[in-house]
Amino acid sequence: MAYPEPQGAEKEIVQVNPAPRKPRILLAASGSVAAIKFGNLCHCFSEWAEVKAVATKASLHFIDRASLPKDLKFYTDEEEWSTWGKIGDSVLHIELRRWADIMVIAPLSANTLGKIAGGLCDNLLTCVVRAWDYSKPIFVAPAMNTFMWSNPFTEKHLMTIDELGISLIPPVSKRLACGDYGNGAMAEPSLIHSTVRLFLESRPQPSD
Repeated sequence: MAYPEPQGAEKEIVQVNPAPRKPRILLAASGSVAAIKFGNLCHCFSEWAEVKAVATKASLHFIDRASLPKDLKFYTDEEEWSTWGKIGDSVLHIELRRWADIMVIAPLSANTLGKIAGGLCDNLLTCVVRAWDYSKPIFVAPAMNTFMWSNPFTEKHLMTIDELGISLIPPVSKRLACGDYGNGAMAEPSLIHSTVRLFLESRPQPSD
């Protein structure tokens, strides 16, 4: 015999936790010879994360687009305002900041380091950084000539971005593309990849 449910009885609500999604990583390249390794870096992250990429005009001189993952969303300065026609339309650097869980700039040139430290935002990459939500991490992997790296301005700029909470993946010493030997070469993509992945795996997985 079935008994009617008392009026006012509350049904138990089962809370279902959403399954964690893949991390969303925004990769960015600025104008350094080390940008020839950008395709490798994109492939490393694309194996386990959602990836979008941003490249400055100067970096395009070194990036082989054929080396990039085929399904990679790759943005340049030309796309910055391509989707905007009127007030209310989306703005690319804002949409990328909203989408990303983390940003990785590799290589970070001396010029782009100086721009970020000075708050300049004259291209898509630096606009993303200027509009960034610093509750979310940014990693940078500098690449420059040894004397650029040891220049007093570089130390000042590094101190400034450290105050913003930007994490440094230091350069290494080797024979540079210009022929000089010394510190300033970008860390290998495998090290950049493992550093960022270990960091993300130590944090709660993102979910929508």
